[in-house]
Amino acid sequence: MLREPHPFARFVNILGRGKSFSRALTVEEAQESMGMILDGQALPEQIGAYLMLLRFKEEAGSEIAGFAMAARARFARPAGTPKVDLDWPSYAGKKRQLPWYILAALAIAGTGRRVLMHGADGHTAGRIYSTQALAALGVPVARDAAEAARHLNARNFAYLPLPAISPKLAEMLGLRPILGLRSPVHSLVRALNPFDAGASLLGVFHPGYMDIHRDAEVILGHARTLIFRGDGGEAERRPNKPCELFTVHEAGYDERRWPATIDPRQTPDEDMNLDRLAAVWRGEAGDAYGEAAAIGTIALALTAMGETREPAEAQGAAARLWAARDRARTILAA
Repeated sequence: MLREPHPFARFVNILGRGKSFSRALTVEEAQESMGMILDGQALPEQIGAYLMLLRFKEEAGSEIAGFAMAARARFARPAGTPKVDLDWPSYAGKKRQLPWYILAALAIAGTGRRVLMHGADGHTAGRIYSTQALAALGVPVARDAAEAARHLNARNFAYLPLPAISPKLAEMLGLRPILGLRSPVHSLVRALNPFDAGASLLGVFHPGYMDIHRDAEVILGHARTLIFRGDGGEAERRPNKPCELFTVHEAGYDERRWPATIDPRQTPDEDMNLDRLAAVWRGEAGDAYGEAAAIGTIALALTAMGETREPAEAQGAAARLWAARDRARTILAA
């Protein structure tokens, strides 16, 4: 008995016709296919095949843009959401150094700039995620988008877990240990910008993904996005390495290279004790690498927001902001 092809099958067909006939999805095809997945109109077998075919060929910027459009169309910003200055995706976790980027984000929030961090944890073993670091610092995690809006209004900082943005995307992100590979969802979630922030700070693990995200951000028309290879894939500057970065803006994008700021010889943190992260935040302990990472990340964030451009200017402004983080501790403790 002949059966009509499933409506989603054509997208698997486009991706899986072999090296001579397969191709990338257009923005419209990516948006439609991801929309079908998010609406429960694709079968599990199809989703697995779709994700792995995309992974095998490597996702294109047009696909990430279309995926993000589909996800954003299904997310409603809650009433009372304030204007957000900086969107901060956090999906990778850290395993070689503590998550110093958390301190950078909190220090920025202490100046009155509103920062929305969103992420997911637990999908890769052996890593410390943002939720763990925030718990060690006594910073609450929002349970839903409405609570994230309240946190932004009260503290200028909020962390919104991916399940509160899209349960289906969170489920798909959790497929990594089942499929054995990362999927394009790891790229998609970085492009969500759920509260329509004026700027985004986007860290990637592999430099090849910088081009993909640059192309996606240009298509999406996000106002300003700074893309760089972050430590472990998080949006954290590696101060002991030169930093290649793309800044996407209204006129296109710029590509620049910032020099290292400290001695390149660094060893992995064998301890990874979050108590030390908290002590540095409170000014009770020092950590040369950690503070350089936090300051360097603040410098990139200020550049993402269009407040600085040259590395020396950005580093100087970031160092002053870091030194004045007492106000941030007061606001976050309220």
